[in-house]
Amino acid sequence: MPEQSDLELLVQNVVDYAIFMLDPRGHIVSWNAGAERIKGWTAGEIVGRHFSALYPPADVAAGKPARELEVAVAEGRLEDEGWRVRRDGTRFWANVIITALRDDQGRLRGFGKVTRDLTERRAVERALDERGRLLAHLVHAQEMERRRIAWDVHDDTIQSMVAVGMRLQLLATRLTGEHQAAVTRLNDTVDAAVGRLRNLTFRLHPPGIDSTGLVEGLTRYLDQVVSGDGLTYELTHDLAAEPPPETSITIFRICQEALTNVRKHARARAVTVRLASAEQGVHVWVNDDGHGFEHAGENDPEPGHFGLIEMRERAEIAGGWCAVRGNPGEGATVEFWVPAVSRGEP
Repeated sequence: MPEQSDLELLVQNVVDYAIFMLDPRGHIVSWNAGAERIKGWTAGEIVGRHFSALYPPADVAAGKPARELEVAVAEGRLEDEGWRVRRDGTRFWANVIITALRDDQGRLRGFGKVTRDLTERRAVERALDERGRLLAHLVHAQEMERRRIAWDVHDDTIQSMVAVGMRLQLLATRLTGEHQAAVTRLNDTVDAAVGRLRNLTFRLHPPGIDSTGLVEGLTRYLDQVVSGDGLTYELTHDLAAEPPPETSITIFRICQEALTNVRKHARARAVTVRLASAEQGVHVWVNDDGHGFEHAGENDPEPGHFGLIEMRERAEIAGGWCAVRGNPGEGATVEFWVPAVSRGEP
């Protein structure tokens, strides 16, 4: 084996940048220590594979890796920022430079690729920009409005209907026969409506997040709403600290939407929610054992059915990402990540 040059030794041992080469068709032919640290694959695992393995599935389906090589060939280089995928499936925000490598006769020999992990810098920048501060105000305003509506429904509408139910019960005791039965049925209808309204106020403003935090709020929601529909659940977490209030609310609302879809559409028996601190944010998985769906991917498998659009928008507005995947008969998973850097008090 020939002795490595000083330049080769330098490239191979750099750990802050992923530096590797591709052949003209995009297959990985070299892999430095920085690439292993940032992306998680060892050289033995990744060399020979197409570099599209480093991209999110939606980008691969859209042909982004191939387009980047085409631009690099046409213009000599390409620079891009976006989500990339590690070996364990987690994502990081990357700055990528692809350079077309040609010999003395101008023939394409392959590509050089340099990747930097900018996840932390991006999270900090988003936390400091005006849009991030506006988001904190917006989330706060939305939650205050939800709370106001919940209180109005509870203190006005529900109390009035409870009073009606009490009068109907009293009236039923003074009647006999079919008239008593009719009033009793009417009272049952009022009781059912009161139950639905109480469930609505709970969904609008579940207790727990403000006073006891995200995990307790999710636990109460799972216990009172999800298990009430006959589903079993498991909630696990590995959070280094309680997320900032706007982050907790965003996480809760995305989980709430995902769990609503499980209850309404998945025909599942069990659901699992898992939270973990990752990359200065919170990584969340909501898994069910339901019927799954066709054509799983990062796009909504059935627009308007799984509510992925709303979940994705909430995550992306917060500076994160959201995806759904599953197969027929194998359940589905909603996975998302949002940064947990405080944007200041609203």
